[in-house]
Amino acid sequence: MIKKILIANRGEIAVRIIRACREMDIRTVAVYSEADREALHAKLADEAICIGEAPASESYLSMERIISAAMVSGADAVHPGFGFLSENSKFADLCRQCGLVFVGPPAEVMEKLGNKQEARKTVTAVGVPVVPGTKEALTDCEAALKAAEEIGYPIMIKAALGGGGKGMREVFDPADFEECFRTAQKEAIGGFGDGRMYLERLVKNPRHIEFQILADSYGNVVHLGERDCSIQRNHQKLIEEAPSMALTEKLREKMGEAAVKAAKAAGYINAGTIEFLLDKENHFYFMEMNTRIQVEHPVTEWVTGVDLVKAQIKIAAGEKLEFTQKDIRIQGHAIECRINAEDPEKGFRPSPGTIEDLYLPGGKGIRIDTAVYSGYTIPVYYDSMIAKLIVWGKGRKEAIRKMQSALGEVIIEGIDTNVDYQYEILHDPDYLDGNIDVEFIQRISEKRLAECQDGEYKGKREKRKG
Repeated sequence: MIKKILIANRGEIAVRIIRACREMDIRTVAVYSEADREALHAKLADEAICIGEAPASESYLSMERIISAAMVSGADAVHPGFGFLSENSKFADLCRQCGLVFVGPPAEVMEKLGNKQEARKTVTAVGVPVVPGTKEALTDCEAALKAAEEIGYPIMIKAALGGGGKGMREVFDPADFEECFRTAQKEAIGGFGDGRMYLERLVKNPRHIEFQILADSYGNVVHLGERDCSIQRNHQKLIEEAPSMALTEKLREKMGEAAVKAAKAAGYINAGTIEFLLDKENHFYFMEMNTRIQVEHPVTEWVTGVDLVKAQIKIAAGEKLEFTQKDIRIQGHAIECRINAEDPEKGFRPSPGTIEDLYLPGGKGIRIDTAVYSGYTIPVYYDSMIAKLIVWGKGRKEAIRKMQSALGEVIIEGIDTNVDYQYEILHDPDYLDGNIDVEFIQRISEKRLAECQDGEYKGKREKRKG
């Protein structure tokens, strides 16, 4: 039995985990940096411990300080949330060595799947389709260039470790390969401390479809349907929805079976996400597996009724899954918009600062996951996402109308946000019709640019009421 959990994270995901623990009668320990002394997660937890200076390298990425905080507080377990140390196998193993339950997969499984190249080998062995690419990691640019010629252009360069769009470059012309490879490798070393890269053929204009997995320690694995995460900018997701209107029931079943097969092949335990690319001919390819809770997990919770954070904790505590695949029913449609402190009109420049006034919508079928409040100062040190607005409707059209209404009510004064930008997307004819893929945002940007005059947008744009 887990009685006390230390949350090795901050922001809305830390608040989300604290609330789940309260409902399970589990005490919580928050950790915070000097910059987060007034953060909501530090105020809501039963205990809060300062673990260092503002930079993440001196606080939220410090394994030793987090483990020390867990030991001092008497915590039984550590929940890593997403980002920071959530997919660090060394941290998971260190928790185990210190007698702490890590709320996530075992370190050896995380190590296997955290390396994208190893993950490809694992799923290929059980017949899950992957995008054609290199079989071994590459560090030498000349060897990579030769491999690219064998695969054929266009090419996607990816870091072997990490995620979130870092260490990734698309290459259409061989003349650009060397610069792109070296830039991506430098980014990978800076972000993940690892310069190993791999190449795969670039699938043109695919959808990004991911399947949520839950697996217990007794060999039971189920998927909870898919999420369509095709609306993204620079490989960073902006809007997610479930289910995907691109999937027929037959295709959904086929992809779901592949996702479960991949998880079983890796010996996976806890919550995870199998990510696929789906091309225009409905051919799907394994892309990677995220060995943690996802930012967009609320849309799956809406349409299945399963609390994924509680499920994570129960599995980590040694409990069996409470349901089988036959028990999972997808009901209605859910959409999530990520609200970021950034200015889309100025190249999405981050906008830290103090929130002077705040109003967030509510009502039936509307959920807000956030850690901000009126008077809160957003630090300059961390990710720009400050809230997630999630809605549920009986169908996609109802969910879209509900999201349009909810976005129209949002008021955040004192900083710039992307709320107007999200509102614009939710009224775009192609989005309304479901004509979306990973190039959707690029097409919107090109359309905006074409309608600009003297650097100012002159086209017709929906105006929010907020």
